[in-house]
Amino acid sequence: MVETEARAARAALARLEEGPVDEALLRAANLLRERHAVVLEINRADVAAGSSRLDPGALDRLRLDDERLEATAAGLEATAALAPLEREVRAWRLPNGLEVSERRVPIGVVGANFEARPNVAVDIASQVLKSGNAVVLRTGGAALATVTALVDEVLRPALEETGLPGEVVGLVRTPERAGAEALVSFPELVPLVILRGSGPSTAALEQRAALNGVRTLAHAEGGGVLYVHSGASHERLVAVARASLDRLGVCNRLNLALVDRAAVVLLPTLLAVFAEHGLEIRGTAAAAGVDGVRPLDERLGHEWAGDPEHVATVTLHIVDGVEEAVRIANDDTSGLAATIVTEEEDAARRFLDGYRGTAALWNATTRFTDGFALLGVPETGVNVDVAPGPRGPVTYLDLCLRQYRIVGDGSQHR
Repeated sequence: MVETEARAARAALARLEEGPVDEALLRAANLLRERHAVVLEINRADVAAGSSRLDPGALDRLRLDDERLEATAAGLEATAALAPLEREVRAWRLPNGLEVSERRVPIGVVGANFEARPNVAVDIASQVLKSGNAVVLRTGGAALATVTALVDEVLRPALEETGLPGEVVGLVRTPERAGAEALVSFPELVPLVILRGSGPSTAALEQRAALNGVRTLAHAEGGGVLYVHSGASHERLVAVARASLDRLGVCNRLNLALVDRAAVVLLPTLLAVFAEHGLEIRGTAAAAGVDGVRPLDERLGHEWAGDPEHVATVTLHIVDGVEEAVRIANDDTSGLAATIVTEEEDAARRFLDGYRGTAALWNATTRFTDGFALLGVPETGVNVDVAPGPRGPVTYLDLCLRQYRIVGDGSQHR
């Protein structure tokens, strides 16, 4: 199945052009609106089927409604409106007369394995197509019917109506785990695979891909850090904490709260926000004396959004100053995002300068660690790898390879 879809996508690549792609994305936005009732009906069946086996966070990610479909359509329109990818980055002439240019070239076929979050299928496909690549999508059984509808009723018809081959969006149409394993097993056909999800299964896919010579952009860990500095105001803390907990099943929500020992007077304010959201609070030994806090039996940076049994949970820890907060955010969490709440600029600067994660924030929720929120473009995921290359929200600008083009007159030699 994967090999068939990938070969069809690769064969169709020659007919993919930037102009028609933008037209196709606009048409997909219109089709999504026109056919939203069909998509929602299929999605309701997926949600009903998964209600007995999925945790509340997973069900929230799976569920579509009018607002989320409209946001997805708006994302397609936003992507279409962006400037085409500039293929030539820079150019220069060497002393020996060689004309050199640095260029971006397409990867070819990009794979994507993602959790039961149907809108991700559209987000990833739009970014891959905008970059001049084809895509093969794969999701689990919980969302497969909805994703199939999005591919067959929206994406492929939009491509075909604008003169492009629908095959550039492939889909693995089986829910079995073998489909995901196959997706990371064909380096010549699918050299890069985007992995979205969390837990051992995603880590296992990343390892399997490495053994097979397939590169991955993994979005497997998350968890936002909120540091309450002694200079925080009550009002600002309430606003940022509430904004960080509007959805619990997402990777960039508040996961670990670090409260400065000099700011414990603000602890009741923070706990009241947690109570509003019905959260269970797990605390370290440093927070053991706080009323209502249960002992933490996981590592400090454990991501609760990916823990089916404890999605509505947050970790609390007391720290002795900015330096300790920065150290914990850097060393004990995934490095996705961390925010400081304070009115003191010097403390904020020290925190922002010291944190090495993908998004460092001041008086702003970590929920803004999102491609559409920051860049106006749906993301394929947020990459937290500590390595050169695309890091943070990954978009169409990152889905390309660097190539040097060199033109001489035959007289140049080393």
